[in-house]
Order: sequence, then structure tokens, then C-alpha cells
Amino acid sequence: MERQVFDRMAELDGQHWWYVARREILAEVIAREAKLPPKARILEIGCGTGHNLAMLQRFGEVEAAELDPEARALSERRLGKPVHDAGLPALVDQVDGQFDMVALLDVLEHIEDDRGALDAVKRLLKPLGVLLLAVPANPWMWTAHDVAHHHHRRYRKREIAALAKEAGFRIELLSPFNTLLFPPIAAVRALGKVTGKEESNDRLPSPAVNRLFKGVFGLERHLVGRVPLPFGVSLLAVLRKPA
Repeated sequence: MERQVFDRMAELDGQHWWYVARREILAEVIAREAKLPPKARILEIGCGTGHNLAMLQRFGEVEAAELDPEARALSERRLGKPVHDAGLPALVDQVDGQFDMVALLDVLEHIEDDRGALDAVKRLLKPLGVLLLAVPANPWMWTAHDVAHHHHRRYRKREIAALAKEAGFRIELLSPFNTLLFPPIAAVRALGKVTGKEESNDRLPSPAVNRLFKGVFGLERHLVGRVPLPFGVSLLAVLRKPA
């Protein structure tokens, strides 16, 4: 990602509606679907500024990896211990078969060899370990936001299903999310394409709008995995390594 993207992330990840509500949804899905053992060993790869680490620590002992030096330094302060600087698919400083869960949260789209990345994650997991995966959805929604974040792609649901099966994962959950706010977000992106005024859209809205969007998006913690969601800005998956 471009330097200013990490800087905005560090500034906003504690208050922006997307980060806050997304953590609520992820925590609910982990609690309900991951079936982690007590004192689970968890690794977040591509942890960015470390904004998910406190949430993940509710479920076990957390390690993290991040390639960007400044973001990694902030993550280390938040985690209270060193953060690995290895990336996917190499992860040369990790031992195979040691984690109960690996989290790739809006990371896979940054990796050119996405299939190789899933193979590497599978090696890191214990038998019956879980990959928690979130990716941006809908290739037609590609905008300057994706360019600024150095994405290689946005995914269709069937593409994630095919990648997971090819890598040997069992799909326990694969669902769109950010569904309730999909209409206005899709409209804004479509309008930007028509007018040619596309731009990265990660600024903090007004306090009232931020509260509204946080509340609406946060409602999806009760829906994902329980109600079939037909579409969304993103996809969320729980993928299980076989025994």
C-alpha cells in the first residue's frame, strides 16, 4: 500500500465506522464458527497498523507479521512484542503446523500468487486449524481505492471457493458482507466510473454519518453465517484444514 494509506489507517482505525464494525463482525464469526481451543495460537499475516490484534487476543495468544516497517513498529507497540517481517507466500521465519488460526484480513488481494499464499497458510496451520479470510468483492467495483491500496484483484465468491478447494481447505463459511451498505457504496463507485472522478474513499465522515454507518454495518454481526446474504462489498470465509 502507499505510505499515505498506512498513515490514514493509523489515524482512523480506532474510530472509522468500517474498522470498528468490521472488528465486531469478525469477533462474532470467530466466536461462533472457528471453534478454537482454549489458549489458541493465532497469527495475523499483514496486520497493518495492528488494529485487529486486541480483538484477536480475546481468543488466544497472538502473533503477527507485517512487511511495512512503520506499520510494523506501531503493531509492535500495540501487541507488546516483536512482529515478524516475513510475508506470503515465503514466511521463512515460521514453523509449519503451529497455529490454530491464521487471519488474512484484506491481505490476499495484495499478493500476486494468491494460490501460493493459501498453500503457505495451510502449512502453518495445525490439523483442523482455521484460516479466517476477508477479501474485497466484485471486480466491477474496482476504483482508485484499489489502486492506492495496491490490490491485484477483487474476488467473486466462486473464485474464493475454487482457490480454497484447490488448496485443500474445507469451506465452513463463505459469505458476502458489508451488504446493508452495499447500495450506496455501489452507487458512489458506479457514479465515479461514469464521471471519471474516482478517488480513494477512506476518509472519516462526519460524526453523525460515522455513527450511522457503524451501527448499520455492525448489525451484520448477527447475519453473517446465519442468513444467506446475496451480495456485499467484501467476502468473508472460514476455511478449515483437514485433520
